[in-house]
Order: sequence, then structure tokens, then C-alpha cells
Amino acid sequence: MTRPRRFDLVVFDWDGTLFDSTALITRCIQAACADVGVPVPSDRDASYVIGMGLVEALQHAAPGLARERYPELGNRYRHHYFARQHEVVLFEGTLAMLQSLKARHHWLGVATGKSRRGLDEALSSVQLKGVFDGTRTADETASKPDPRMLVELMREFGVDAERTLMVGDTTHDLQLAANAGAASIGVGYGAHEPAAFESFAPLHVAHSMTDLHDWLAQHA
Repeated sequence: MTRPRRFDLVVFDWDGTLFDSTALITRCIQAACADVGVPVPSDRDASYVIGMGLVEALQHAAPGLARERYPELGNRYRHHYFARQHEVVLFEGTLAMLQSLKARHHWLGVATGKSRRGLDEALSSVQLKGVFDGTRTADETASKPDPRMLVELMREFGVDAERTLMVGDTTHDLQLAANAGAASIGVGYGAHEPAAFESFAPLHVAHSMTDLHDWLAQHA
């Protein structure tokens, strides 16, 4: 007998959850800060902002920069990132995990702090177009942890919050899920330390893509 689904909609963060890009984003934030002459954030501080929208992330990374210079900082970040984005790939096992969920007829979504341009380029570069049923980016709705992007995806597919699962590697992702009334899973191989997830009561903390795949196969 086929096990009934617990969740109809499974939504993933992108960077650090499906895409092995945490180190690159951290280095690009640091390089952009150096370019505009502000203190370079530590690895920990630079990686903390991953998952936020670009503007919010750069505001946190360079709090002393004059507001009118944020576009300059953003442009320098994009310069560094787009020059090296070909270096990063999906975590090993990601496609198999997604295909397993599709086979069980889950709706699959993405809720990311990336821009629409950035996500579309990433989806194209790893040949994932058609795998996800719906996606939302920070520049077309609201930045995490505002629940809007997750709420919009639930509304798009007519899925209630209790039938929705958010998977992400940062506290911003888990707070997003909590704000939307959805369940969450934290992944411990991305930007934030797993110890920070405890207060958000995720159903599970996966320490590898294999761990995530196995949990979803058994419990989603």
C-alpha cells in the first residue's frame, strides 16, 4: 500500500540548500565590501545574510555604508558573483531527491533571496527547468523572513499551511515557515549552524543531502 503524503507542497530555499554556493556568496560579499572601501565582514557575518534579499543582505553586511551607495555595493556583488557562478553546482544527490518527490506527486517550489534573473539563470544552467512547479524570488515579492513568498506559493497551488513544508539552511528560512504557519526542515550543511535552528522547532535537521532525501522519502 502506498503511504499517503503528509505534505502536498514542498518548498526549498536555493543557495546552501540545493545549490552548493555558500562559500562563493560569502567571498563575493567580502569582495564587494572591499571594492567600495568598507570593512570586510568575517566569514560568519557574510554567510549569515545568505537567504535574505540582496538589498537587505548588503545592508547587514556593510552597516556603515551610506544608503545612497547600496546600489554600488550591489553592483559589485553581482559583478563578482556572475563572473564565478559557473563554479558552483547542485549538491550531489539533489536531482535524485527532487525526482523522488515528483514521483510521489508533490508540488515542488522554490522560495529564495535570489533575484528572478539570478534564479532563472541558475535553473537554466543546471537544467532544472520544469522540475519546480512554482518559484518566488525576493525582488518580486518580499524578502525573508516575511512570509509572503511562501503564502503566495500556497495560494497558487491551493495548499493549506499544514500541508506545506519549507526546507532551508538558514534561520531566515525557518522563520519564514513559522511566519506562514508551515512546517520546516533545517539543513546543517549550508550557511547557518544547526544549533541556531532549535528555537524554530524544525521537524528534522538534515546533515547531508542523503539524510534529507531519506527523511523526505519516509516522512513527507
